[in-house]
Amino acid sequence: MKKLIAWSAALALAAGAGTVVPAAAAEPYCGITWGSTDEQSVSSPVHETHLVDVRAGRHECFDRLVVDIEGFTGSYSVGYVDEVTGIGSGLPIPLRGDAALSILVESPAHDSDGDATYRPADPQELVDTTGHDTFRQVAWAGSFEGRSKIGLGVRARLPFRTFFLTGPGETTRVVIDVAHQW
Repeated sequence: MKKLIAWSAALALAAGAGTVVPAAAAEPYCGITWGSTDEQSVSSPVHETHLVDVRAGRHECFDRLVVDIEGFTGSYSVGYVDEVTGIGSGLPIPLRGDAALSILVESPAHDSDGDATYRPADPQELVDTTGHDTFRQVAWAGSFEGRSKIGLGVRARLPFRTFFLTGPGETTRVVIDVAHQW
């Protein structure tokens, strides 16, 4: 094999092709350098927090899930799992797609009086994922002991990133972006 490569290079030089340059490494898709390992941020909330909404959007290179929190939360845990289970119950949450992300935020979906701050109309379909390249289903896995859990069914185990956006006012958004491909 080495002789064949050397012969090919010599032939190219003899033909006046100039210097033989090895092929460059492929650029990452859309410049995305994320991975698929678990991500978490752990810190104490500054104030009492409440989950108030879940929404999704489509972007050129990734699909985005946003968890809206009233107050400043500092904790989340997001990772691929074999099966998303209900928080508190441990019962499986069925999800469409070939991979599942478990999303846990340190904010309940109720206030200190126990009144709901987020009550999905359809726990199996928190958002409409029609037309998304990556998302297949977003399902509610419950709220228990100051934490809320969401299951995200995706097309495949693809790179993702998780981060906070703060504001406006005293709000936090936990953002989960899942790339359309590797």
